[in-house]
Amino acid sequence: MKQLKIGEKTARFPLIQGGMGVGVSLGRLAGAVAREGGVGIISSAQIGYREPDFDKNTKEANLRAIGKEMEKARKLSPDGIVGFNIMVALREYAQHVKAAVKAGADIIISGAGLPTELPALTKGSSTKIAPIVSTEKSAKVILKYWDRKFKRTADLVVIEGPLAGGHLGFHKEELDIYTPEKYKEEIQRVIETVRSYGEKYKAHIPVVVAGGIYDREDVNEALKTGVDGVQVATRFVTTEECDADIRYKEAYIQAEKEDIAIVKSPVGMPGRAVLNPFMKRVAKGEQIPHSPCHGCLAKCSPATIPYCITDGLIEAVKGNIENGLVFCGAKAWKARRIETVKEVVESLFAVV
Repeated sequence: MKQLKIGEKTARFPLIQGGMGVGVSLGRLAGAVAREGGVGIISSAQIGYREPDFDKNTKEANLRAIGKEMEKARKLSPDGIVGFNIMVALREYAQHVKAAVKAGADIIISGAGLPTELPALTKGSSTKIAPIVSTEKSAKVILKYWDRKFKRTADLVVIEGPLAGGHLGFHKEELDIYTPEKYKEEIQRVIETVRSYGEKYKAHIPVVVAGGIYDREDVNEALKTGVDGVQVATRFVTTEECDADIRYKEAYIQAEKEDIAIVKSPVGMPGRAVLNPFMKRVAKGEQIPHSPCHGCLAKCSPATIPYCITDGLIEAVKGNIENGLVFCGAKAWKARRIETVKEVVESLFAVV
């Protein structure tokens, strides 16, 4: 069985639990995954939504919650690997990265844009850094930039494929082009790019693949491509330890294959979600009234958006599924019951 080395720590399984916002993967889930031998990841996206002052002091509530959720995870897994997923698209991106470093994150995984300044924001700390890329082109751009500007490279690279959940790193047309076989070729090209920088820096840079990995067969197929590990998100939603409301988890269990669709987020990015009453209203062109702006995404214009992504995601994670945005991976329809994190990890790998 492969193990996944991140800095001085080694995960027993080559598994990263994908970061899911808003409030789906917090300290409880991340800590449980780390305890079972994987890498637990907390999403910083509107992480403070349960803080009493979230509506009035969103920035402070989020920064405070980053420390709180890391503390929860550490209590569950004092020696495990716990990190954060922090989206480049966040308005307070730099502050979130600094807060995660201060909280003692083992690793920061960053996508939804190219994390060009991540090395500067983590400089002087032991926190490892990992960009999320979807294509050879994006891998080349970010690794070349870090090499030239910071004279360093990634500690790990996550390749997120077209079957992933939430916001996707592809244009709508690309989603049709990349069949599973076609995307394996892209994975090979990314691996070669990463390997070239590993050789330059005389280090092994682990490559982890994400998107559409739901069961052991998917894990085995992914590992055959030559990657060092897998990132799994959707499968962990329907666990007892997942931080979302039980009704959120049940939305996955009740979903059929045809209920999962590519939708457009308020800022124009394609994403994958359950086609529930809320998204059907949006698809018909209905303008959904929203709360005062919480300042989540840098490129969002509150006056022109069809709905507020923060409102939609918070409603969903709290269990108001009919009026919320339920992001999910392409294989969420396979969920049939609530499991424990331990059961999921054991089912993904041949546990001896």
